[in-house]
Amino acid sequence: MTERQFYVASARFEAARRVTILPEGHRSRRLHGHSFLARARVESPVDWAPFPGGEAEALHQALNHCVKEIDYCYLNEHLSIPTDENLARWLRVRLNLTAIESLGIQSTINQGADIDWSENVHIWRRFRFEAAHQLPNVPEGHKCGRMHGHGFEVILHANQDLGADDMGIDFDCLAEVWAPFGEDLNYSCLNEKKGLENPTSEMLAAWLWAKIKPSLPSLSWITVYETSTAGCHYDGQHYRIWKEFRFESALSLEKAPVDDPRHRLHGHSYTMRLHLCAPLDSVAGWTVDYGDVKELFRPVYNQIDHHCLMSIPRLDHTDSMSLAQWIRRELASKLPQLDRIDLYQTPGCGVSICWGDVGPALPS
Repeated sequence: MTERQFYVASARFEAARRVTILPEGHRSRRLHGHSFLARARVESPVDWAPFPGGEAEALHQALNHCVKEIDYCYLNEHLSIPTDENLARWLRVRLNLTAIESLGIQSTINQGADIDWSENVHIWRRFRFEAAHQLPNVPEGHKCGRMHGHGFEVILHANQDLGADDMGIDFDCLAEVWAPFGEDLNYSCLNEKKGLENPTSEMLAAWLWAKIKPSLPSLSWITVYETSTAGCHYDGQHYRIWKEFRFESALSLEKAPVDDPRHRLHGHSYTMRLHLCAPLDSVAGWTVDYGDVKELFRPVYNQIDHHCLMSIPRLDHTDSMSLAQWIRRELASKLPQLDRIDLYQTPGCGVSICWGDVGPALPS
């Protein structure tokens, strides 16, 4: 599949609102406030960046400029119905950039809505439960073969074509659907649940999908976080796992103007997610072992962590898009299941390259 390239950025703002289209007695009808996060994803190529390599930062600055108008304000004075999806529409118009793939509003750390150019809205809500598990079919000596536990997180994703409507699926609907599963799974041993005798992230995602989809037809993805840096998406057909890494690197952007501070030697604490899509191993119950991903990536990681990017062989430019493409080339033979790389040079600001199914973007 042809590689698609995206620039991504986010901006925070504080605001109060009332959502009066909700039923009488709903808490969000009252005056309340949030620390909002706006997120934009724009497909390359772009013609508005000041120089090659400055695209993500330019998007970040443009988005920050847009949210200033509603920062520390009463949203109902700007939008008659300030739902998350309507806020995303409002910002999308004011951002006024070509090739906006999606514009999202995250109203709390646990929920948000993303709207694309065709008025399709993807909403999500995150839930957490504490549970034990062990994987019975791993190789002898594998740490996951021992009984252990996690603070699991699950995100329910739902897609709806809203057109010009104000409200799709209420976040409360997702909470109601999840409630019995949260109660059943919290403070439990997953291996004791029928159908979860081999409770990998992939098997848990598929188990939840089979139980939730009939009562929530708009369900589009289920995301399972096994840890804060690894997890699985499932859409009823495909399993996509990700593993997150952090590394520290120095660089200078040689294409920046000489009077731009980014032309000087500086550095970033990068966050990167490797996404892999593969068939389910019927014995192991996973697609790819997270530990294997870590070990196969290690030689590449060792070249970039605590190094100066200008000294990396075969890396022609040090901007994030060039670095993501270099990582793809370096891993092509080692991780053939890899089909997407998200790379953030600062929190919420960076690039994404994808040559498979784009899938949902993880919350920041």
